[in-house]
Amino acid sequence: MKQKLIFLDIDGTLLPPGEMTVPDSAVEALRRARANGHKLFLCTGRNLRMTEPLFHYGFDGFVCSAGGYVGCEGKVLVDLPMEPEQVRGLRAALQACGAECTLEVRDDTYGGIKMIERFANLFPKKPGQTNSEAERWRKMMEFGMTIRPIEEYHGEPVYKIVFIAPNEACLTEVKRQYEDQFVFCESRLGDEGGGIVNGELINRKFNKGSGIRAICNHLGCSLADTIGFGDSDNDLQMTDVVGISVCMANGSDNLKKLCDRICPAVTDDGIAREFAALGLI
Repeated sequence: MKQKLIFLDIDGTLLPPGEMTVPDSAVEALRRARANGHKLFLCTGRNLRMTEPLFHYGFDGFVCSAGGYVGCEGKVLVDLPMEPEQVRGLRAALQACGAECTLEVRDDTYGGIKMIERFANLFPKKPGQTNSEAERWRKMMEFGMTIRPIEEYHGEPVYKIVFIAPNEACLTEVKRQYEDQFVFCESRLGDEGGGIVNGELINRKFNKGSGIRAICNHLGCSLADTIGFGDSDNDLQMTDVVGISVCMANGSDNLKKLCDRICPAVTDDGIAREFAALGLI
């Protein structure tokens, strides 16, 4: 088969949300795909710090922070943090509406104590009641992932803001001010979530799709030769650019409607089985 560039979301796609160990079946599939001449890339909403532990599985590059920080062959191709005034304004607007947030910089995550408490205690505990991003945060909080106190934030470039709001209505004013600059990628926290909304604010200057384009341009490859795997709504822009789009069976209904293919769930050897079905291994 002609060389393909394979882009893999992490949480809910390559591995169960919040985990850091790739299933053995997927590890073997990655190894065999590379041996067959294909290139592999992580394509994630995680910042660089939260992505780096997976690099040793043999990836050729990364799309981090939902497209805000992109690298390939040891080179940084995209580095687009928010403007400082955007960070200040969004923090103030979210606080005013009763929402809590974390600031994701390249190598750290900062948050207030209320945000940490909400992540640790307010998410539903039953499988399937949260999206993969929310489940990732819940598990990381349970297992002691460090969110540095917001008081220690001193202006480092911010690539993404994650928030939890009491309900959708309270975000109306924040959206009025910032929806032209940021995509509000939101999810409800299950039937027991009490109306709580969690979401990511992704700069409209980039997305996972633009990150994939940057890597293709760098390598001189066609988008027609790309394959993208995802599971949540922050993967929607990826489906717009890749040659073949694949949604995991555990993925969102929105993504399933737009993807070319649906493969078995991450917990059912989905990556390995779909690599085989596509002739990559």
